[in-house]
Amino acid sequence: MHTKLVAVATVVAFVGGCCTANRQNLSSSAKAAPAHKASQEKPGYTDTPMLPAGKWHVHDPNRTVPAVVPPGKTFSDGAAAPADAIVLFNGKDLSMWKGEKGAPQWKVEDGYMQVVPKTGYLTTKDSFGDFQLHLEFREPEKVVGDSQDRGNSGVFMHGIYEIQVLDCYNNPTYPDGQTGAIYGQTPPMANPCRKPGQWETYDIIFEGPRFDENHKASQPARVTVILNGEVVQNHQVILGPTNHRVLAKYTGKEPERGPIALQDHGNPVRYRNIWIREIHPQEQP
Repeated sequence: MHTKLVAVATVVAFVGGCCTANRQNLSSSAKAAPAHKASQEKPGYTDTPMLPAGKWHVHDPNRTVPAVVPPGKTFSDGAAAPADAIVLFNGKDLSMWKGEKGAPQWKVEDGYMQVVPKTGYLTTKDSFGDFQLHLEFREPEKVVGDSQDRGNSGVFMHGIYEIQVLDCYNNPTYPDGQTGAIYGQTPPMANPCRKPGQWETYDIIFEGPRFDENHKASQPARVTVILNGEVVQNHQVILGPTNHRVLAKYTGKEPERGPIALQDHGNPVRYRNIWIREIHPQEQP
């Protein structure tokens, strides 16, 4: 689907499980990229740009599929927020969030929030630089669709860098679009997804990009992602704002602080227990 999101002064719109720049309005949501058919043995694309290593296309279906690793029964499930954390969702209200058209319209009940299709993304009212983020998500118990059309949502750092949320339990899709992927860039190192209807955990450590006086990225953003107790991204470089079928790159206009965004992709994905700790620079030796 397509929507739009303002992150500080950067206007970005989103497609599918990703984001793409310079969309005009929400009415374009009907013009999403073609859905992957269930008959496709390997969903993905080979007519997209090559990634920097020169081995794979963006969303390449022939890329190595992450190995399935059954996760432990629990990891950070129900983890209480530390004293220095900001609780972004306490299970009761959406007071820390805003919707695309004003007040957020997602459903809140029984300690979770749930995507209400076509109501748009949620973004935090506050912006953050480098941070540690904890959240828990649940894919719909009733399986509908396949590949990118099954339980799709996403977590966006600074509103423009997506860590994918998808039902990847027995659901083939292109590797850089799996749960735990930096969307369109780097597949997760493993697939520890739980069955649909079970709560899953994300623990994300994010370092934003730094820019020099010429607006060049002197330091790219990096992210470490732990999914259900399994490290699936290890201080991995982010090439730039995530895009659908496009090679990401920095323009120098990206913010050094931005909101957290959760994606409305039309699927009733649930979230709970969301908190964040801002990470401040350490003294260097």
